[in-house]
Amino acid sequence: MNDGKRTPWIVGVSGASGTPYAAAVLRGLLAAGESVDLVVSRASRLTLLDETGISFRDAHWREDLAAWLARGADGKSDTFDVDLDDVRYWPAGDLGAGPSSGSYPAKGMLVVPASTAAVAGVALGLSKDLLQRVASVTLKERRPLVVAVRETPLNGQTLKHMVALDEAGAVVLPASPAFYAGATHIQDLVDFVAGRVLDAAKVPHRLYRRWEGELGAALRSD
Repeated sequence: MNDGKRTPWIVGVSGASGTPYAAAVLRGLLAAGESVDLVVSRASRLTLLDETGISFRDAHWREDLAAWLARGADGKSDTFDVDLDDVRYWPAGDLGAGPSSGSYPAKGMLVVPASTAAVAGVALGLSKDLLQRVASVTLKERRPLVVAVRETPLNGQTLKHMVALDEAGAVVLPASPAFYAGATHIQDLVDFVAGRVLDAAKVPHRLYRRWEGELGAALRSD
């Protein structure tokens, strides 16, 4: 468990579809040697149950998180082996949690995936749950905030909220996979988005093949 010796990244998981994106980001952070504070919204638990069959429970979060992070984007269990010693979990309803205060040390926050409701709540400063509160604290403390929006199409109000987040200093990162990296599996597409989130946070990773200016390089390497 994160014992406070290393400053963590805070990962917030909202209720949008895209729980494999969150899992890939969490695995990437841990593989890079980062500590993680995790907030899973109530709505995201329904999405996680629907997309994976996994129930995320406060009292059994370590067991449930292990099952989630071991699962591949294709639904196969035991695809990944992840050590959770550097993860600390905070219930979404705990507004008195450590990360709710600007005095709590954190490198920044990654909201993956970010629903339009979460985008609106953060843009408007509603702080209706711990996820939104931590995002607001991250902005006021001028720490990095990456918001991986997962929705389509986007209406005008959501676009305005996204602009507001950009103007407040957040990185608004649509969960849009690219294909130039030579994806051959659904996990490759998920990892591309997760890698772009980590790029925005300046966390090193090897989740996708980077563009090097050579057309067709990914195809020739297969």
